[in-house]
Amino acid sequence: MALNHDTRDAQARDGRTVTVLGLESSCDDSAAAIVRRHGDGSVDILADAVIGQNSEHAPFGGVVPEIAARAHAERMDTLAAGVLAEAGLTLADMDAIAATSGPGLIGGVMAALMTAKGLALGADKPLIAVNHLEGHALSARLTHTVEFPYLLLLVSGGHTQLVRVDGVGEMTRMGSTIDDAAGEAFDKTAKVMGLGFPGGPAVEALARTSTDPQRFALPRMLSRDRGCDFSFAGLKTAAKRAFDSLETPTQADKADLAAGVQREIARHLAERAGRAMDIFADSAGENAKGLTLVVAGGVAANGAVRDALELMAGSKGFTLIAPPLKYCTDNAAMIALAGAERFVLGRIDGLDAPARARWPLDETSAAANPASGAGRKGPKA
Repeated sequence: MALNHDTRDAQARDGRTVTVLGLESSCDDSAAAIVRRHGDGSVDILADAVIGQNSEHAPFGGVVPEIAARAHAERMDTLAAGVLAEAGLTLADMDAIAATSGPGLIGGVMAALMTAKGLALGADKPLIAVNHLEGHALSARLTHTVEFPYLLLLVSGGHTQLVRVDGVGEMTRMGSTIDDAAGEAFDKTAKVMGLGFPGGPAVEALARTSTDPQRFALPRMLSRDRGCDFSFAGLKTAAKRAFDSLETPTQADKADLAAGVQREIARHLAERAGRAMDIFADSAGENAKGLTLVVAGGVAANGAVRDALELMAGSKGFTLIAPPLKYCTDNAAMIALAGAERFVLGRIDGLDAPARARWPLDETSAAANPASGAGRKGPKA
């Protein structure tokens, strides 16, 4: 029988304090963290370390999977040892070892997962295989009191989706991108203009210098669609055409185009999130109190996106909650927290837990209606 929200929250606050080592390596950030989750749901981040790979990938204008996997494999042991030393703890003090088990670049995913398996086996500790997206979904609970249910906008370089979060492992997709993710639109626009990698922060910084953000005619994506899905491919193509039409692009040209693209991305995200908020509030009915929109993922660090979402959330009677910027991008603290939440509920994994390139939060919806089509390994979205 399904548990109601009060029962789930009571289970989560069962008085136990658990300490979990988390490891993350799904893309191009190698990370380790130790999180202590208290019985009342509050969280202490005892140690947290992230090593990026921007310099390794910058010459290629994007993440090279083989380079990323090699870097992760070389760093995970040292990172795990480093956060244990920083926290003044040993593996014996851990209640469990958590690691990203997917989705992501499979070579990278394997680095954290195999390291965690080795540590769990050697220290005789439980292993928690964490869905990286669930880490993002729960990341706001690192620093805020966020009760279930809430609406999540997960927006990053690889994922853009709206999800109803009813509990740990209980998530229902309300909308997803039908082509590219928002972060990819930022990165590809930056690449076209030669702004370097990663593209999102470069576009945002350049957009601040624009004097005419409405100068370029850019499309409004899915303007006739009344659902909650997203599309960014058309905007990405239009930005390239606009840039290519400039005979000798100046810095001012680039700034205006960057501002225009950023403006359309922020507007599209806010519009679709607004529709999801209406649906979420209607389903809550008379219990529609304390309505919360959580935004997570790397693109959540973008100021224009946050401003647009803040405005939309306020107009819908929702409170917008976003993790601190360093917990919007990939990190291991969110993986450790997701591991702790699962451990408290008794959700332990075996040492045969697989690394997964694709792992949707709502597997039922993804299988029945894959928003981005299906590939050899299953639904892409």
